[in-house]
Amino acid sequence: MLERQHLQILKAISSKGTVTGAAADLFLTQSALSHAIKKLEKQFDVKVWDKEGRRVRLTQAGELLLGFANRVMPQFEHTELQLQQIAKGDRGILRIGMECHPCYQWLLKVVQPFMLNFPDIDIDVKQQFQFGALGALLEYDIDMIITPDPLQHNAISYQAVFDYEHVLAVCGTSVLSHKKYVVPSDIANQVLITYPVEQTRLDIFSRFLTPAGASVKRHKIIETTEIMLQMVAANRGVAALPRWLVEVFQKDLDIRGVSLGKTKMMKSIYLGTRNADKMPAYIQSFKQLAKETSF
Repeated sequence: MLERQHLQILKAISSKGTVTGAAADLFLTQSALSHAIKKLEKQFDVKVWDKEGRRVRLTQAGELLLGFANRVMPQFEHTELQLQQIAKGDRGILRIGMECHPCYQWLLKVVQPFMLNFPDIDIDVKQQFQFGALGALLEYDIDMIITPDPLQHNAISYQAVFDYEHVLAVCGTSVLSHKKYVVPSDIANQVLITYPVEQTRLDIFSRFLTPAGASVKRHKIIETTEIMLQMVAANRGVAALPRWLVEVFQKDLDIRGVSLGKTKMMKSIYLGTRNADKMPAYIQSFKQLAKETSF
């Protein structure tokens, strides 16, 4: 019978690459690990891996088991965590997936009072899910999404917690800094700096440039907000960011936020959680704090 230990072994083998490394990772002897897999191979009459020197290569059956392990092991861990929280009285970790690069400054203002109210709940912000947090939430790798662009799903509920204006960040000495608002043609000769997100999910393209049939001189990708705004302050490009974030950095950088279009571009930050879960008190409290927190 397929057991949880088999799945743990496959994940460890995939991570470490050798039986020795996997056994050490699982606190098993190599013989115990090998015996468990041989028993599984005999039962189903398949090979799970082939040895290539010290390293091992998963067979088709092994890859199938690894894929299954990656799907179900987070749910095992999530359920165990919930049991521990019930037994210990709301102890645990709130795992947050961020799909909003500039939202960290805002999140800090939520986290501080939350941790004071819930000293036994830790917060873990998972940066690796910046571009696929919905899948991570559905697979129980995280407990909550923070996103300005919610992808609708029947199993997920979203709550808008913070409204803001999306603006064009420009150098304070730029001609654009004197405008009340910009139109697409105003930035046709500009270098547009964005986070590494596909264009279809960037509002500066989907809601501003593309509908007008406009483009920019060059599209430059930068991952870090601080470096992005340093580039803007040096008049090496422009960037579309929340107005509140531009105002935070204005204290140290010569930058301005100019409205995108006469009617302005308004956005919201959303929190997404699974419908099927019973909402713990600390997640309800986090949502309330988020709704009360703005710049």
